[in-house]
Formats: sequence, C-alpha cells, structure tokens
Amino acid sequence: MIDFFFLVPIAIGMGLAGLASFMWTLKSGQYDDLEGAAQRILFEGHEGPVVEEKRPAPPTGVRT
Repeated sequence: MIDFFFLVPIAIGMGLAGLASFMWTLKSGQYDDLEGAAQRILFEGHEGPVVEEKRPAPPTGVRT
C-alpha cells in the first residue's frame, strides 16, 4: 500500500510531462503539413519521383 504513495505521483508526473510535450509539438507546428512530408519522401531533390530500375525476372528453373 505504501508503494502507491510513490507510484501514483510518478505516474501523474509522467502523464503531465507527456501532455506538455504533445502540446509543445502542436505549438511548434509539427503537425501542420502531413501530406507534404508523405510526398516529399518520394522525390530526390528537384529531379522528380524516384523510379526503380526494371530488373529481369530470375529464372524459375521450370522448363516448358
């Protein structure tokens, strides 16, 4: 029972710290442009979309 006197304030403090950090990310603009970040990873600089090279399919070993 005495453990709760230590654990409850620690849990409340950690919850308040998490809430404070979430509020800080809202105020600093971390969630303003979610679509832009998702599209930005598809491009390398100003060249356009990244296109993978076509490779020939490996032989399957089955003769027809």
